[in-house]
Amino acid sequence: MKILVTGAAGFIGMHVAQLLLARGDEVVGLDNLNDYYDPQLKRDRLARLASHPQFRFLRVDVADRAEMERLFAQERFERVVHLAAQAGVRYSLHNPHAYIDSNIVGFTNVLEGCRHGGVAHLVYASSSSVYGGNARMPFSEHDNVDHPVSLYAATKKANELMAHTYSHLYGLPTTGLRFFTVYGPWGRPDMALFLFTKAILENRAIDVFNHGKMVRDFTYIDDIAQGVVKVLDREATADTGYDAACPDPARSSAPYRVFNIGNHDPVQLMVFIEAIERAVGRQAVKNFLPMQDGDVPATFADISELGEWTDFRPKTQVADGIDNFVRWYREYFGL
Repeated sequence: MKILVTGAAGFIGMHVAQLLLARGDEVVGLDNLNDYYDPQLKRDRLARLASHPQFRFLRVDVADRAEMERLFAQERFERVVHLAAQAGVRYSLHNPHAYIDSNIVGFTNVLEGCRHGGVAHLVYASSSSVYGGNARMPFSEHDNVDHPVSLYAATKKANELMAHTYSHLYGLPTTGLRFFTVYGPWGRPDMALFLFTKAILENRAIDVFNHGKMVRDFTYIDDIAQGVVKVLDREATADTGYDAACPDPARSSAPYRVFNIGNHDPVQLMVFIEAIERAVGRQAVKNFLPMQDGDVPATFADISELGEWTDFRPKTQVADGIDNFVRWYREYFGL
């Protein structure tokens, strides 16, 4: 198939593109290579894709309406994996307009491109952040998610609503994936694993928020990429049993689906840090700090719906994933 992957220079985007190329798909990768974090890491990810004859890269911002219209009109993609977004909960407190431009305006441009371009299936990145202040564990797609605690989360919830509208009005099959704390080699420098590993190796203290009383459903990148491709291969369909008198957030009479994609095995933050210390070979100096605005104390993915839909089963234990990351980090930075 001919597939557009937006955010192809990103952490998840690169790994998804690699899987698609490995099985013989033609991939057009799109990214704006912004400086939210070091663009060199993004360029190095792209270099891993560039040698493949079935890969082409286009430097385009999804918020650029004219360019996106031209792209979809010319390329006639069969399917789209939309991963380009302004990421990060904490950054949304300081630069909210970046989230509106990329996550709202950009997503509108993608939806319009899919609508007019005859795309058979749109798979897009949502986030576990949509669960906001929800305290019921594990998080289920059937739960109400109307109480986000950051603008980032609000934009991701908005994406789900926007996708449903296009599925309902135009019959566009859309599937949203709520990612749960993705980690692994080639990961983002603003994520905990990267920050902690870097600080420990540089003999600097690490900041441990909520005094270490955090729990996360850490999900390894290879499992995530496999899950994205499995979802892409099964188009969203309408739920024939949907009851409008008793609406369920996870169901619709339109060709629309939303799934959690996580590890279903939450880990305490202090256990996560101990695994990093073992992999690095030294202890961390820890600054224990209060909870940050926009953050949540725990995440835990119920992945039963995705398992039934695609036979998704995460395989990587957190300790093994951390070992793989630290090995990559030392090699990448020559340490």
